[in-house]
Amino acid sequence: MGIINSKVIKKRIGKYILLGKLLVNDRKVPRISKIILGFALLYHFTPLDIIPDFIPFFGQLDDIIFVPALIFLAIKFVPKKVFLRNYRKVFGK
Repeated sequence: MGIINSKVIKKRIGKYILLGKLLVNDRKVPRISKIILGFALLYHFTPLDIIPDFIPFFGQLDDIIFVPALIFLAIKFVPKKVFLRNYRKVFGK
């Protein structure tokens, strides 16, 4: 499988951020997806957590599970054709 270097990770993260921007700006993406995605970003960037970060292990666990789960849920509401169209714009596949 091999080790993924930091350049590959940075490139992929940038592409997924661009995909997120395209989805948020797409009129065919349901409002609920945009609200859930906004909540995920707000939760990630605010100091308030369901489980405070000073609690060892569990403090970081909510960020590792909760934010990706919200992003996954937001994408589930996006029609497949709309998601794939935007995905292809970014990744060219």
